[in-house]
Amino acid sequence: MQTLLSELKTIVGSAQVLTEGELSAWTQDWRKRSRGKALAVVRPASTDEVAQVVRACASFLTQHPDSGLGIVPQGGNTGLVVGSTPDESGRQIVLSLQRLNTVRSVDVANLTMTVEAGCILQTVQEQAQAAGFWFPLSLAAEGSCTIGGNLGTNAGGTQVLRFGNARDLCLGLEVVTPQGDIWQGLSGLRKDNTGYDLKNLYIGAEGTLGIITAATLKLYPQPKARLTAWAAVPSMEAAVQLLGLAHQHLGASLTGFELMGQFALGLVARHFDHLRVPLFQESAFCVLLENADAESETHARSQLESLLEAALTEGCVSDAVVAENLTQAQTLWQIRESIPLAQAQEGLNIKHDISVPVSAMADFVARTDAQLAQAIPGVRLVNFGHLGDGNLHYNVQAPVGQDAAVFLREQEARVNQIVFDAVLAHGGSISAEHGVGSLKVDHLVHYKSPVALNTMRAIKQALDPQNLMNPGRVLRLSFKR
Repeated sequence: MQTLLSELKTIVGSAQVLTEGELSAWTQDWRKRSRGKALAVVRPASTDEVAQVVRACASFLTQHPDSGLGIVPQGGNTGLVVGSTPDESGRQIVLSLQRLNTVRSVDVANLTMTVEAGCILQTVQEQAQAAGFWFPLSLAAEGSCTIGGNLGTNAGGTQVLRFGNARDLCLGLEVVTPQGDIWQGLSGLRKDNTGYDLKNLYIGAEGTLGIITAATLKLYPQPKARLTAWAAVPSMEAAVQLLGLAHQHLGASLTGFELMGQFALGLVARHFDHLRVPLFQESAFCVLLENADAESETHARSQLESLLEAALTEGCVSDAVVAENLTQAQTLWQIRESIPLAQAQEGLNIKHDISVPVSAMADFVARTDAQLAQAIPGVRLVNFGHLGDGNLHYNVQAPVGQDAAVFLREQEARVNQIVFDAVLAHGGSISAEHGVGSLKVDHLVHYKSPVALNTMRAIKQALDPQNLMNPGRVLRLSFKR
C-alpha cells in the first residue's frame, strides 16, 4: 500500500498523511472502549482534496479488491458507538475533516448559513449569534464535535423537542461520493420537489454512503428571553404529566425538557462537589425546563411561573426553582451535562441511547428497572435524558463493590438483551441519537425489520459497491467486493 500512501501525500501534502507516532486522538474512540490501527490518518484541506483522496482509494481498491482498504470519515471523534475510528486491521484510512472548517456564508434574508464539515458546533453557534441569529443544535460535546459528524449521525441534543434532530436543521449538503465525485447540493431551498431528497440518504448514514464536506443550515431569530426552571417530581408518571402541562402552557416556547434520575444526580453531587445540585435528595427525578420566548422576559417568566403553579396544584411537582439570571441557568445546565462525566468517574458502565413513545416511558422504566434488579441484584441505574422527545439515556452501573470492568465483560450482553427487548416491546428504538456504529451493528438485525434491512443493504450496494466507505459500520453486508 506504499504506492497509495505516496499518492495521498502528493494530494494533501506529506505532513497531512500521518502513519507514525501517537495517533490515539484519531484511532481511539471517545469512551476509550476501542482502539484501532490506521493505515494512515489523512487530513485534506478542501472538498477537492477529499474527492481526490477518495478517487485514489477507489482506484486502488479496484486494482486490489482483496486489500481490505476502507475509508473511515471522522469529525471531532466524539461519537459514542465506535463508528468513526478504524478497526484493528491496519487497512483503514482515517479521513479527518477537521481542516475543512470554514464558515462559507451567512444568508441573512434566507435565514441560512453554509459551513464546512469540520466546523466545530460551538463555532457555528457563535457565528450564528454574531450575525444576530440562533442555531439551536446543542450537545454536551459542542465544544469539540463537528457539523459533519453531527449530520453523519443525525445528532439530537437538548433542543430536539422544539427544533428536531440535525436532519431537521439542514437544507442542503455537499458530498463526496464513494467514486470520488462531488455532489453539489448546497441548496438553501425549503421547498424542492424534484425527485428523491438525496441529502437525507447521507444524513444519519454515519459515513457509509459518502462523505459530507459542507452543509447549508437553518437559522432562527434569537429569542427575547430564555428562562430555565428546575423541578422535583415524585415519579416518571409525574414527569410525563408535567411535560403535558408544559406543552399546554408554553407551546412552541418550550425548547428543553430534560429528565434526571436521583442516582444520576447523586453521582454529580459526589464527583463534582463544587456543583450544588438542588432538590434531588427527596425526589425520584428532577426535570430541567427551558422556555425560549419571542416576546419578553416578563412574559416568559409569567408563563413559566403559571406552569409551575399548575404543576404544584396537580401534584406532579413537589418543589421548583426558576433561575434568576444567566449564571444560575448555566449552572443548572452544567449539572445536567455533568451526568455522563460523573458516571465515567464512577467507573465503566453499560450505556443505552433508547427512545420510546412518551406515553410508554413510565411503563418501560418500571418494567425494565424491575427486570434488571431481579437479574442482577444491586445493579444501579443511571436514568437521564431528553424526555421531551422520548429519548432516554438508560445506563447501567455495576453494583457497589463490584469491579466495573468485570461487570462490563460478564453482564453487558445480558443487560443489552433485557433493555433492547423491552424497547422493542414498547415500540421504541435501540438508538435514538447516537447512531449504530460498530457497537450496535450486530444488534440491528434483531431489532430492525428484514424489509428495512434489505432496503438499507440495497442502497449501500448501489451507492458503494466496493464497500469502501466506513465498512463494518451500521450494516453487516452480504455482498463481496
